[in-house]
Amino acid sequence: MKTLRIIVLAIFSITVIGCGGKEEKKKEGFSYEKKSEVSKKAESNPNDVIITSNDAMQFNKKEIKVKAGQKVKLTLKHIGKLDVNVMGHNIVILKKGVDLTAFAAKAATQRDNKYIPKNSEDIIAHSDLIGGGQVSVVEFDAPEAGTYEFLCSFPGHSGLMKGKFIVE
Repeated sequence: MKTLRIIVLAIFSITVIGCGGKEEKKKEGFSYEKKSEVSKKAESNPNDVIITSNDAMQFNKKEIKVKAGQKVKLTLKHIGKLDVNVMGHNIVILKKGVDLTAFAAKAATQRDNKYIPKNSEDIIAHSDLIGGGQVSVVEFDAPEAGTYEFLCSFPGHSGLMKGKFIVE
């Protein structure tokens, strides 16, 4: 019985000692730091919008809300690594009533114009076409209150990369 206690105590001691002293690993892409000044400014002004895109054909937001009648500053950040010719992204805000699928089909034929149809009257605003690590900023006046659609017009991306642009 005494031998059993010694064995249990030894196993317990080894377990306690073996579990101590390990550093906790931080999650990749996670920061314990305070929010940057840019993030704080964007939160204080709802019309300063930051949206990211990645190599998996995704925007980080499916909905953007802004205030009507004010200047909108829309920043698109491509957080992926792939080149603009392989995985280019933009953000295009369409006018009310424009068919997103039809617009995307028309845009896909406009390679020489960075997938933006020439002389299109269907667009409120659009960013530049960017690749991994690049940023594009576009400023425009918010349209009247309502719900509009946005998309990436790079061929084949609009099926996943789309959302609602809500003006309040």
